[in-house]
Parts: sequence; C-alpha cells; structure tokens
Amino acid sequence: MSRHHWFAIRQELPPRRRSLLGVVAFLLPLALWCLVSYVPFLWHPMVRVVEPGAVSWFRPDLLIPREAFAKEVDRVRSEGGLVPTGTRANPIYLPAPHAVGRALYTAFTTAPVLRGDLWLHESLGMSIRTIFWGFLISSAFGVPLGILCGAYTSVARASEPFVDFVRYMPAPAFGALMVAVFGIHLEPKIAIIVIGTFFQQVLVVANTVRKTDLGLIEAGQTLGAKRRHLLLRVLVPASLPDLYNDLRILLGWAWTYLIVAEVVGVSSGITFFINQQAKYRNFDNVYAAIVIIGIIGLATDQVLAFLGARLFPWKNPRPSRLRTLAIRLFADRYTVLFPDEPEKETTS
Repeated sequence: MSRHHWFAIRQELPPRRRSLLGVVAFLLPLALWCLVSYVPFLWHPMVRVVEPGAVSWFRPDLLIPREAFAKEVDRVRSEGGLVPTGTRANPIYLPAPHAVGRALYTAFTTAPVLRGDLWLHESLGMSIRTIFWGFLISSAFGVPLGILCGAYTSVARASEPFVDFVRYMPAPAFGALMVAVFGIHLEPKIAIIVIGTFFQQVLVVANTVRKTDLGLIEAGQTLGAKRRHLLLRVLVPASLPDLYNDLRILLGWAWTYLIVAEVVGVSSGITFFINQQAKYRNFDNVYAAIVIIGIIGLATDQVLAFLGARLFPWKNPRPSRLRTLAIRLFADRYTVLFPDEPEKETTS
C-alpha cells in the first residue's frame, strides 16, 4: 500500500487524517486563546484589585492598567500606608474560554434586561428568517440570469457590464434608500441581503456555466438538440454540481451582510442582542453570540455538503467511512460482508 504524504500536492488524505486535521483546525485557536487567558506572564496587561489598601478610588474587582497600579503601589508604600494588592488580568473585552462557555448556556436562560426585548433564541430566529428570505429571493433571480449569461454571449454582454458595475457598490450604502422604500422592519434588511448577494451570484453562476465541457454541447448538437434543449438538458445538468457548491459559498457571503443589514431601520435579530450586551459590557455574551453564528453557519454548510455528496456522488468520490471501518474490523471476513466484491484467487 502506498503511503500518503501529509503535504502531497492535490492528493486526497485518508479519512482519519482528514478528520484529525479538522479537529486540529479548531484546537489550535482554542489553545492560543487559553494561553492568553490563563497564563499570566504571557499577556495580562491589567490588574484586578483584590484589596484596595490605602488608595481611596480602588474598589475590589476593579481593572487597572498595570502601570497605573504599580504607580499607586509605589506612592502608598512611600507614604507608609496599606499597600493595595491585585492579580494580573486581561481586559474585560477578552473573557476567558470558560466564561464564554458558561455564557453559551446562560444567554439562552437569562431573561432580557429591558421589557419588550427578545430572548436570544427569538433574535436568532429573526436573523435566520432574514437570511433565508434574502438568499432565496436573490437566488430566484440571480441563478437563472447567471445561467443565461453563461449560456448566451448576447445576454452576458447586455447585462454583465451593469452587474459588474453595481457589485462594487457597498450594499450598506443602500440602507437609507431601502428604509425609505420598504419601511423599518424586516423588509429593508432582506433587501440588503439581496443586494449584497444577487450581483455576485450572477457573475459566479455565469462563470461556472461557461466552464461546461464543450464536448457535451457538440454531442447534443450532433444528436439534434435545439437551443432550448442544449440549455435545459445539457448545460444546466452538467453545471448543477458546481452551481450547488457556488450557492454554498454564496450563502456564507449572505451571513457576512447580516450584521450590517440588521442595523438598518430598527435594530433586530442577533445584531441587536450583540449591541445590547456590549452596551452592558457583558462581553462574554457578545463572544457567545458570535460563536453561535459560527456554529449555525458551519452546521448549515456541513449539512449542505453532506446532501451534495449524496445528490452528486460522481463529483464527490469519497469512500464510505462505515464500509472502511467494517473492512478494518473484519478483514478476514471481507468477502462475506461484501459479496459484491470479487474473491481473490487462491492457489493450492
């Protein structure tokens, strides 16, 4: 069996190594975060006051810059007063991992501070609805136009210059206009998501359709396919797996516009929760909300990747992990478990 090199160019890694590297990708940033949070001599620019001593303006748990704390300690010591004590700490805007982990639970169980504010799960639901409708509307118009641009040069020349021109305009710049047109509720936020993704979709989809093998088109023409059939039965089916992956990537772009979109009109959704918690200086809840957004985005992408591997197996030739595990556990009985495999010839 040939050995798989860790850094072989364009060579697929075995499932075990691929899973291991996926775990390492999360463990390395977490380890760095833990070092910064729990190792005092690495980076703790503040001092948390334990005993105020003779300093009148010190309070327990007050965070003081180390230089200011040291200056006060020297002053009190020179005057013969009670010297304050403290421990090295990070700023309040950098909570430790355990504080953020605790906030991931308490953020869902703690009632809003102000009457009328939404719970975290309600804010998340509002944000997900904004993403869903914005991306759905954008795809409903952007994907067909992109396919037409990729298939017909005349359509591309008539629409792509303008699309290319508008896509450089920042979507948040249309915020005031969208509020004037749609009001102050969810509609302008959905419109910002549409503007931020539609023009990118058209160009990405068009470029994907143009990469279709010309041999397939020539084969369809040889068989007598008309223009409509070449589009619907050759170009679209041949591009469908790549178009599916394009939409997965573009969905991530829609999430990047969410934070800006939700401050248009009346602040709402997960952005409102983040802003409120930052206002109350609950930065552990701020980090928890950001982590939740990442978890939702990653989970959505992994589910779509799983479905894509099943919908288009010819484009995702990945071996079954269950089958691989069974082969390893029952190597001697492999032909019994999988009789469709030809038995090896034995020589007597």
